[in-house]
Amino acid sequence: MSAHIGFEVNPHKDYQRLQVVTLSKDLVEKFDELTSQYDVQSIEYKPFLRFFIAKCLSDLTQNTLGDYLTSTLKNRSTGAILMQCIDPEGISKSHDTFIDLNIRISTAISHLIGLPNLDSMSGKFYARFSVKNEDNSDSYLRQAHRRMELHNDGTYVKEKTDWVIMQKMLEKNVEGGDSLLLHLDDWQELSKFYDHPLAKKDFQWGSPSSKNVSYKTSHPIFLDDDKDGNPMMSYIDQFVEPKNIEEGVYLYELGESLENESNTYHVKLPEGSMIIINNYFWVHGRDKFTANKNLHRELLRQRGVFAEYKNETTSN
Repeated sequence: MSAHIGFEVNPHKDYQRLQVVTLSKDLVEKFDELTSQYDVQSIEYKPFLRFFIAKCLSDLTQNTLGDYLTSTLKNRSTGAILMQCIDPEGISKSHDTFIDLNIRISTAISHLIGLPNLDSMSGKFYARFSVKNEDNSDSYLRQAHRRMELHNDGTYVKEKTDWVIMQKMLEKNVEGGDSLLLHLDDWQELSKFYDHPLAKKDFQWGSPSSKNVSYKTSHPIFLDDDKDGNPMMSYIDQFVEPKNIEEGVYLYELGESLENESNTYHVKLPEGSMIIINNYFWVHGRDKFTANKNLHRELLRQRGVFAEYKNETTSN
């Protein structure tokens, strides 16, 4: 029996760590037939439906998709997936049904690999937001004309954030805005900051009002090492609150180093596709867009923790 049922896997043509998973048109159409009766509101209101549609996708792949995704995301040498569909334009007949299908697919994926955290910004298990030519938000997330610097998610909340899903559902009049990805092991100055006296000192983290998180939390930039003793990181420039010049200079130099790293991936994300990363050994961001008054991109984000699978392959 093939290791992959209903999907293909290939390394990205330019970036070998990034694994490209392509769902077959037949698989997506069968998944749509099984789940189209459940609208987005019912999936939001009934948590068990999220697991049911995840099982539908798992059954169609004979349980191979969830196993592959989990093992790849936990694998230090990879840990990042670009998931796309064959001929996504031919699968759905209208804008609304295409959006709904994408939400169901990403919900199934997130519940195959684990459990999404509550997204305080949206009050749901996912956040859906738009990027337009003009925006007055209080973070860089929606601001089209500046680069969103490399960072980890979940820095300002108490919950673990093992993985992040970033899905592009729609875009119009878009030029630029590539996804940016950097694996910690490809960061050429990692040791400079990992071996620094402040690397594992607790920093305070807060967030702007739009995030709907009222508390502050504390943790170091570099968390406990992974099972093989490799660094794991939790950092974002906007929400860390240094207490003195020494901390401020360390954070400034770290951010400058990340932004000038030549090993950063610049990935174009087709409509209906998603990037899934291990949040603790990848940092991610977004390049700036070219100005266009009609620019519009619609995105969906989920982030959460891993689930353990009985038949997951573990290394000795």
